[in-house]
Amino acid sequence: MRPYHFHRLAPYGVLANLLAMPVVSAWVMPMGILGVVMMPFGFDAECWRQMGYGIEWMDAVSLWVASLPGAYGRVTSFGTGPLLFATAGLLTMGLLKTPLRWSGALLLLVAIVWAARMAVPDVLVAEDGRTFAVRGADGRLAFHHTGGDTFAIHEWLAADADGRDVKDRGLGQGIGCDPSGCIGKLADGALVAYVLAPDAFEEDCRRAILVVATHDDPPPGCAARVIGRREWRDHGALALHRNGTSFTIETSRPADFDRPWAPAPPRRARTDGVLDTGADGTTTAPSRTAPRDATPQQDDVEADQ
Repeated sequence: MRPYHFHRLAPYGVLANLLAMPVVSAWVMPMGILGVVMMPFGFDAECWRQMGYGIEWMDAVSLWVASLPGAYGRVTSFGTGPLLFATAGLLTMGLLKTPLRWSGALLLLVAIVWAARMAVPDVLVAEDGRTFAVRGADGRLAFHHTGGDTFAIHEWLAADADGRDVKDRGLGQGIGCDPSGCIGKLADGALVAYVLAPDAFEEDCRRAILVVATHDDPPPGCAARVIGRREWRDHGALALHRNGTSFTIETSRPADFDRPWAPAPPRRARTDGVLDTGADGTTTAPSRTAPRDATPQQDDVEADQ
């Protein structure tokens, strides 16, 4: 679960547990229980002191194991498929008592190979549109960011198994900016534009293969794929994978995503006769329902009524 959620590996975790858990079970926890029992009588101070010695041992073991070569590993983001296969493999090896349990090792091997072959995104766009990243020829992400919130950069670096710090000045190398917008290059040299001013559309639509716009007014006939403000507002952060001349888009809030803590945005109805196109390419017909007249009738407002 740690590689899936936190993109980290701790290969020496078993060693740390072997050295720390006996002290926790035989010393730390008994001293804690004894301290609670002695608390009403005022004799608990020594119990907490002894408990602290055990916790210091845990800290020393953790620091020593963390200092060993190769104690920290990074894992790129992978989907739920490898996670499910790895979980099934571990359950098979742990629950079965027959030689069939070793078939779980095959499931684990499939999960590892599958996770290692997962494609990484070529372009990333944050939920607020203030941060975007382009994967260059060196295989690493180059970032453009406005504002003080670096959460998206931190998570993208972790998911990319990139050890650079969010304050690294080299994160922006590979993206050039001017007052009208920014330009980044993909691995094959194709351009990705980040438009800040409408006057940049003309050139960027002609030269770039992808345009990330801070508004939703691209000129008609734009040859590039345009990612506008509406798409990340409705569907959250976007991960784009290059697929020939087009892009496959993964969203953090898909069309069927509706949770109590993250409800789906209301579907916008348009009355201008234009189809509303979503980030997944689907279109919805415009709503032509006339608004209800809520004006009270004259009989309802007479003073003697």
